Amino acid sequence: MSVDSDTVHRIANLARIRLPEERVEPMREQLNTILAFVEQLDEVDTEGVEPMTSVVETTMRLRADAITDGNKADDVVANAPSSEDGFFMVPKVVE
Repeated sequence: MSVDSDTVHRIANLARIRLPEERVEPMREQLNTILAFVEQLDEVDTEGVEPMTSVVETTMRLRADAITDGNKADDVVANAPSSEDGFFMVPKVVE
């Protein structure tokens, strides 16, 4: 698969990019290089390879799937200028 100049103009138009005529040919070459690399990747045999979410071996830290209120009201309002019963106290702004 390769991209021609008309396709470059169309892509630029769809992307709302103003592309001067002298940049069309370099852009066409870059897009064709990218597409050639994608085609090269498509040739890799991945049969039997498990899908990965990361290239680094990691272990997911899981927590219990339970609904809680967090039980952190006192921590949340700890730095509030004024609080009462776990709620922020603010001055009245509407009469």
